[in-house]
Formats: sequence, structure tokens, C-alpha cells
Amino acid sequence: MNNKKQILTFLAGIAACLSIIAVLGAANSPQSPVEPIPNLEVYYPGTEALGADEMRVTACGTGMPNSRPKQAAACFLVELGNGDKFIFDIGTGSAERLSAMKIPYDYLDKVFIGHLHADHFGDLDALWVGGVIANRQRPLRVWGPSGPEKRLGTASAVEHMKAMFAWDYASRQGNVNTVGFEVEVTEFDYKGVNQIIYDENGVTIRSIPAIHALDGPVSFILEWNDLKFAFSSDTFPNTWWKEYAQNADLAIHECFITPWDLVAKQNWAVADALNVGTQVHTSPAQFGKVMSQIKPRMAVAYHFFNDFDTLPGVIEQVRKTYGGPVSFSTDYMVWNVTKDDVRVRMAVADDAVWPLPSITETLPADPKDKYGFSDFITNGRQPFSDVVRQVYEDTNEQFGTDYPPPD
Repeated sequence: MNNKKQILTFLAGIAACLSIIAVLGAANSPQSPVEPIPNLEVYYPGTEALGADEMRVTACGTGMPNSRPKQAAACFLVELGNGDKFIFDIGTGSAERLSAMKIPYDYLDKVFIGHLHADHFGDLDALWVGGVIANRQRPLRVWGPSGPEKRLGTASAVEHMKAMFAWDYASRQGNVNTVGFEVEVTEFDYKGVNQIIYDENGVTIRSIPAIHALDGPVSFILEWNDLKFAFSSDTFPNTWWKEYAQNADLAIHECFITPWDLVAKQNWAVADALNVGTQVHTSPAQFGKVMSQIKPRMAVAYHFFNDFDTLPGVIEQVRKTYGGPVSFSTDYMVWNVTKDDVRVRMAVADDAVWPLPSITETLPADPKDKYGFSDFITNGRQPFSDVVRQVYEDTNEQFGTDYPPPD
């Protein structure tokens, strides 16, 4: 890779940004010293109403298979003006990004998984168990593809996830309400072409086959209110995407890091970097060709480490094959989509966010469901009864309750 070209591309991007800022600044009227700033160019989660005809999409994971503080693995949250919310992929590290959106877990109950790589469903357990603790009084609903063998399908993966968390489930029985531990899995045929896998409340979601690593992966097309959202998950360029993602309002497609950055940053063998970067995944130049074919209102590139020294090379390669509108995504990027506009901003995340209170009445656990301790462990307890008694008295006084301390 020509370093000089990278530097020139990077500087050109900075110059373009500064030009835009200058124009915007000149167009704005003087700002009052005491009034709020109108038309904020950032999104503060939980502070904006969603229009009845509006779609909001938030990037909760845009990075590589190894999650990092800046970028979790693949995850996109789609919120619709009818109140529905959908999660597309839930890769490693993305659950904390979802929590930063300040949405009660009750609403985060529909997950669509494109394939079963950890960087695309590795935080399903965190959303599942986190929802139980946050009083999600409904099953977690999961849609995902079958595999070339039963053991390689979504239903098998979820069953084994539940088995892996058997101790977690048993330990919470009798301590918290466990209705939310139920998982409803809809496994569909990965070979289905434009097959409807979800059709509720005016929202239709279809799946199309994808090409990635092994038989099984899929991409998704969501349609609602004459708006079209397309999400590739991971895939090599293919004819199904070309046909069914046409003219999407928002088309999110993988755009992997360049082979030379894989070599330079992680010391990959050149042959492996070329294979993974152009055959297992979609390279930036291939991404551009894909978007040139489907002509979306807004293309979104994801699945690369978006850094000051990698982004210029990605942009340069994309622009060799695509001249349309594109967002080079990073975590917390937000798109507000209506029939008239696609607005792109960054969200401001609260690092100290707590789970929002449930919209459902919190039901106390039934103590009789407790799994209990063995005599060996029970005999090792130091109850400090006087301290616990005082905690109960103080708490009962504060909330007007009358719970007796345990014996």
C-alpha cells in the first residue's frame, strides 16, 4: 500500500470535514447564551421521541472478531415508530452498548442472528441473563438459520447455551423471578430465498442466503412503512443480496479491513490476509461494487477497525468502485431514517448507565423454588444476625413494608 496515498486521502477527508463545518457555522444564526442548542448533531439516548413514520438504527457493534473498548463485535439495533425494536446480530461486547441506549429490557426481546460466529452472537447470553435480572417478564425471542447439520443450527446453539448456564439458572431460582429465562427459538432454512421469517405489527423481515465460511449464514431484509433496511451480517458478494437489497433506505454490509492492514497490524501471513480479506469476507473495493449494484439511499460499511490510520485505506478502496452516499461506521453511530431524509449522527453514551426500570410490575421470587445449599456449605455461614436485622428494619421503615429477617 502506498503510504503517501493514505496520507493524502486522510488529509483530504479532514479538509472536507472542515469545509462542511465552516458552511454550517456560517448558516446558523447567533446562539443564545441561555437557550438550548437547536438541532443537536449528537443523539442522547432516551431523550428523543421517535416519529410515527421514522426508523432509528444504532450501531452497537461494528468491529472485528476481537472486541475492543472502541468497537464491540457486530450488532445493530433497529427501532421503529410503531414501538417495535429489533436486534440484528449480538456479537461479543455489544450487550453493554445496547444497555447504553437506555431502553428497558422488556423491549429488547427480539434478536435476529445472521450466523453463529462468536462475533455475531457471542453476547446473546449477556442479553438473556441481563434481561432476567432486569425483570423482563417475557421470553427472549431468537431467530436464526439452520445449518448443514442439526448440531450446526441456531436451535442447537441456544440449547447448548442454556445448558452451559445451568448453574446460573439454578442459582437464581427463588432469588429473582425467572420467567425471562425462557427462550423461544425460530430456526429457519438457511437456503430460503426471500423467505418471510417474521410478519407482525406491520413489520416484515425476510432472510436470504449469505456466503461466509460454511453453509448456514444469512442476511436480513426488514420492511416497514415503505422503508427498507438491509443487513448483510457476514457475506461474500452474492446474487441474492444484489436482487433483494435493491434500493434499500439503509443498507448495512460488511466491509472488512484491507489485507495489507491485516499484515501490518497483526502480522498475518500474506496468503491468509488475501484469502480472509477477499474470499471469506467482503473487501472495501468489493463493498463498493456491491453498493453500486443495489443503489441504497445510504450505504453503511462495517466490520473493520475504524482508526485514523486504517480508515483512509478503506475509503480509498471503496471510492474506486462506489460514488454514492456511505457511512463508515463505528460504535454508537446513529441513523434516523424517514421517507424524506437519512440523518447520521453519533450517540453520546453514559458510561455509568444503570438498567432502566422494567415496564412490568416486578414480581417477587418464590422462596420455595430455591435450589438450596448442602449442609456442608450451610454450616460454614456467618449470618451476623444483628447487622442483617438492622438492614431489614431500616428498609421496612423506608418502604412501609414488614418483611421479617431470616432465621
